[in-house]
Amino acid sequence: MLEPTLPFASAPAPDLVRLRAISTDFEAAFLAQMLSSAGLGRGIEGFDGGIGESQMASFLVDAKARVIAERGGIGLAETVFRHLAEGANGLDHAK
Repeated sequence: MLEPTLPFASAPAPDLVRLRAISTDFEAAFLAQMLSSAGLGRGIEGFDGGIGESQMASFLVDAKARVIAERGGIGLAETVFRHLAEGANGLDHAK
């Protein structure tokens, strides 16, 4: 037997810590893509680290993006967090 689902308005309050972490993860992923597009992680001409360098470059970009996002980043995480928190609380954005 299927359990009845609760309407969205009567759902429990969101876990704000989890929403904050999700928002920061989103910003870190966004920043990693932007940093990669800007050339971070590409080798410098004449200083070839071999196949290992190219394989590990994405980890470096991801780590730098994570640090940037955790230290406030570009404000994307805060915007996403506020939107998720308001949506989870059932507030109307159309006002």
